Amino acid sequence: MVILSRIYTRTGDAGTTALGDFSRTGKNDPRLIAYADTDETNSVIGVAVAAGGLGGELDAVLHRVQNELFDVGADLCNPLVEDPAYPPLRVKQPWIDDLEADCDRLGEQVETLRSFILPGGSVGAAHLHLARTVARRAERAAWLALETYGDQPAPAGSPKGTGGVNPLTAQYLNRLSDLLFLAARVANLPAGGDVLWQPGGGREEHPAAPPTDAANTH
Repeated sequence: MVILSRIYTRTGDAGTTALGDFSRTGKNDPRLIAYADTDETNSVIGVAVAAGGLGGELDAVLHRVQNELFDVGADLCNPLVEDPAYPPLRVKQPWIDDLEADCDRLGEQVETLRSFILPGGSVGAAHLHLARTVARRAERAAWLALETYGDQPAPAGSPKGTGGVNPLTAQYLNRLSDLLFLAARVANLPAGGDVLWQPGGGREEHPAAPPTDAANTH
């Protein structure tokens, strides 16, 4: 149960904050940056949904994703430890599998890309493109946290805050950015489809077919 009876606590006024295991860390800790960027991703998705016009299928998928992103943040803020007395929320492989299934389903609704596309179109699609870029930043932050702390649990009895990071958090954020890219494309279908990139602002001849949509996916 979550109880938020008072929002300000003054406990962070010295530049530290509490992780999920109640250890204290600096506000520039890579873990904190990763789950802060995850929170920002969630917020931008909320703006996209609030803008309306995405359709029932996208709304349902994004509502599920918003709930999952809270769990991703909970995972990132809680260092791994062997045999925890109270197992915390952790990202599991089926969550990533579900995102891939969503990508496959949405991908069937749009044409194969033969050009890069601009992040724009409808209001909802534009916000989804923004959410995609924030999700990429969150993924990079998660990988930095993994580089910093590793992916192994701390032995039972170790000092709090010393365990590693669940690598599935970074993988989830990677697949999520792919999903958001496809969701933006689907959201633009009623408005006529993708907004295509014009090299040199339209002053150059359009390339025949880039080998991959590398500008939008990683």
